This record gives sequence, C-alpha cells and structure tokens, in this order.
Amino acid sequence: METLLQDLRYAARMLLKQPGFTVVAVIALALGIGANTAIFSVVNAILLRPLNYKDSDRLVQINHNYPKLDLKASVSAIGYSHYRDNCGAFEAIGAASFWPVNLTETGDPERLQGMAVTHTFLPMLGVEPARGRVFSADEDQPGRNRVVVLSDGLWRRRFAGDPNLIGNIIRLNG
Repeated sequence: METLLQDLRYAARMLLKQPGFTVVAVIALALGIGANTAIFSVVNAILLRPLNYKDSDRLVQINHNYPKLDLKASVSAIGYSHYRDNCGAFEAIGAASFWPVNLTETGDPERLQGMAVTHTFLPMLGVEPARGRVFSADEDQPGRNRVVVLSDGLWRRRFAGDPNLIGNIIRLNG
C-alpha cells in the first residue's frame, strides 16, 4: 500500500511540474470519457433497452422486398388488407403511415407530424389513451376517418391540457 502512495505522490509532482502536458492529458481523457458515454447512451437507448410497448419482443414490421429493383418498400393498403384477411400467423395486425398536417384555427398555424393508423394499431402496441378513446372499426372506412388522438405533449402545449377538448372540432389540413 505504501508503494502505491509513493507512486501517486510521484505522479502528482510530475504532473504539477509540466502543466501543459497535464492540461492536454486531462482534455484527452475528458473527450474520451464523454464520447464513450454518449455512444453507450445511444446504443443503450436504441439497441439494448426494449421498446416502450407491450410485448415489444413480439412486434414485427413487414416490408416488401424487390431485389431486382434493389428496393425495400412498405406494404401497400391492398397488401395490408391481404395480410389482415389471410394471414393467421399474427395475433394482431395494424398499419400506419406518416401524415404531416397543419393545425389551424386555434392560434397560430402549426405544422405537425402525425400518423394515419388503422383502428387496430394503438391496441396492438398496448397504448391506452389517458382521456377519451382510441379509434373504432367503423372509423377505418373512407369518409368516417375524422377522429384524432392527440399526443399528451400537443394536448398540454397547444390546448393547455383542457379536459373538455374531447368531442370538440379541431382543424387539420382544413
């Protein structure tokens, strides 16, 4: 133990004698430790930690692969209907597509990134709304799809967490 203490005292004396080297060494160590921490945080969040969904290890995404075109594409609406009606391998099946929208008539217009989803999508993920309800089967039909589920963040930020918002009209893309 005494040898360790002598070595530490000697290292401290040498570091104090050469402050330029000490500063460079400390900066190099700080950058290395910071970079490793940042990389591990990203890897942990994306690869190691399970998704925040019920039975996330059982979720799959279906794409169509066209090797001659070197193309991987999302399943079309017709393909989704085919899988839904003919594939018994899945406990539940849902579809989603990104839906950028403009929110108007409640303050300044705002561009939002939404998703158009089937009525089975949120229950499949185990998502329950804090207020209100998810979509019903008849709202999957064209012309009947005029219902939205707002994120908690948007509800709090844009509508001040108004509990009476349910059942009111909001304008998305006019």
